Amino acid sequence: MSVVLVTGANKGIGRATARRLRELGHTVYLGARDPERGRAAADELGVAFVQLDVTDDASVTAAAAELTRAEGHLDVLVNNAGTAEGDPKPEDATAGDMRRIYDVNVFGVVRVIHAFLPLLRAAEAPSIVNVTSGLGSFGTVGDPARHESTYPTPVYGSSKAAVNMLTVQYAKGLPGIRVNAVDPGLTETDLHGQSGAGIQPVELGAEPVVRLVGLGAQAPTGTLTERAGSMPW
Repeated sequence: MSVVLVTGANKGIGRATARRLRELGHTVYLGARDPERGRAAADELGVAFVQLDVTDDASVTAAAAELTRAEGHLDVLVNNAGTAEGDPKPEDATAGDMRRIYDVNVFGVVRVIHAFLPLLRAAEAPSIVNVTSGLGSFGTVGDPARHESTYPTPVYGSSKAAVNMLTVQYAKGLPGIRVNAVDPGLTETDLHGQSGAGIQPVELGAEPVVRLVGLGAQAPTGTLTERAGSMPW
């Protein structure tokens, strides 16, 4: 079984992913910004906790050092941490909004990959899974048959489009590491505060991430998928 780190995993899809991977026998590290909430979630799930704030270089470096001491390698990195907090309408969007959301969704992915790259390279068949959104897929938001086409989200949507491009570029530039993006779908989480009909529970949102991790060395690279299969970039 693999050693897996899931960022932003004290709640929502990250927590459900950590729970399912632990049930499947993987060694799971639950990364969370808040130590109290993170430890509580990790204790409840029976996984290890590592304090990790993806917006803080020192925190990310310290987390990588902790896993280096504890494991010496990392098989799978799941970049799950993300935010849509305060995502403005197009007419209200400012550069400040973009900096705040990009710092988590985009720069956080870069920080974590950069810090954990030596640990990934120490694994036999390393993999990176970037949790993205259909709102960052040009093909999806341009399809009137998809619900994503009805949401104008210039800041959050463009941040996830950036994650998709990072996925492609890392997949090309890190040939020894499989790098893929996964859209969990519209899921009942605090990210957007939506619930009710048509919105799936977190267990279903975690499913495509868990499936990709489970492929191990047989996983593809440079792909964008959802529960139903491939998605357009």
